[in-house]
Amino acid sequence: MSQSTAAPTSRGERPWRDRLAALGPGILLASAAIGGSHLVSSTQAGAQFGWQLVVVLVLANLLKYPFFRFGPQYTMESGRSLVEGYARRGRGYLWVFFVLCLVASVVSTAGVGLLGAVILSFALPDGWGLGVPILAVLLMVASWALLVAGRYRMLDRVTKVIVVALAVGTVVATLMAAARGPAAPSGFAGPSPWTLVTLPFLVALMGWMPAPIELSALNSLWIRAKQRITPSAAKDVLLDFNVGYVTSAVLAVFFLALGALVQFGTGVEVAQQGGAYIPQLLQMYGSAIGGWAVPIVAVVAFACMFGTTITVVDGYARACAESVRLLRHQERLGQRALTGWITGIAAVGLVIIVGMADELADMLWFAMVSAFVTAPVFAWLNYTLVRSEHGLSPTMRWLSWAGLAYLVGFTLLFLLVTVGVLG
Repeated sequence: MSQSTAAPTSRGERPWRDRLAALGPGILLASAAIGGSHLVSSTQAGAQFGWQLVVVLVLANLLKYPFFRFGPQYTMESGRSLVEGYARRGRGYLWVFFVLCLVASVVSTAGVGLLGAVILSFALPDGWGLGVPILAVLLMVASWALLVAGRYRMLDRVTKVIVVALAVGTVVATLMAAARGPAAPSGFAGPSPWTLVTLPFLVALMGWMPAPIELSALNSLWIRAKQRITPSAAKDVLLDFNVGYVTSAVLAVFFLALGALVQFGTGVEVAQQGGAYIPQLLQMYGSAIGGWAVPIVAVVAFACMFGTTITVVDGYARACAESVRLLRHQERLGQRALTGWITGIAAVGLVIIVGMADELADMLWFAMVSAFVTAPVFAWLNYTLVRSEHGLSPTMRWLSWAGLAYLVGFTLLFLLVTVGVLG
């Protein structure tokens, strides 16, 4: 393990304080994940199909787990980020990663920024008379200012508070909805999700569940940044990752449960576009807890999207800047370059929100699908990096192969349906 990133093990003094101090990058990963995929897609899955897709959520999180875990494992064992690992495997891999990040950065930023602005319009009394585009400008400027002024330290602190607040609010709302019982009439069956017609929805749901696999590289870059501030032992960094990953996975099930308990079987048509679905989502919380809670939940939901926005902008900016540094064979990444990428991604994302809001739903769907279609590439790359340089336990090796089979199988099925070979 590299001495520059590793810290002594936590068996000596203050072991729990050391573990708590290591928390950060894994929470950032959870914050980036708990956005459109959780607030919207998971809840829509429950609202449309009840509990039928809970197995899909659990399997998607389980079978993707090794490829996300390889991020902290590789970084702590080698002292390099996954992006540096891609570069070591070949410039072609690095170019593919960079292009994918470049596209995903602006589309994802626009998507989460728009959702955040829509939620903010409900959280503020009458939206303070401001339209969604103006609120999006305020949201993006606030995100940019926080990242440029506070850098990683501020990002680390803000996201912890946001994730805890959203987790508590969602768990309370779901438990209260469960106490009232499901809204669906007794014996209501609902439509089946196991058809080729629903395959695009399933692929979009799994593509961003819990997040695109390339976010594992973003997580490894956050670990590098955290290690410069608070060096931690490898086992504490893995604990941080597991806390964030499990939190994201469990909340996905709670969001699905909320949709299944409150909206499934009510006869209310589920809005498909993220922005149009927000009023229905807030109404679910109101139905479960009470109308008085809707403004509070709206604030918490906005905080979630704000956290997602800042982590997406920061993470993709780091990944793009690091990719360019490696492609140019530069020795180190300067803060000025990172600030430039943060500014550029935030600005282009804002332009998309203001000028192309009507096409944003299609762009988000494209981003989700492309994340799933390219997932086998980055899953294989992460697997081969760790296997070739550090080795794997039998459990992780078998789980990795099961995950690869799942990713490749569903990708091939989706491509065959898309080109018309099936169905």
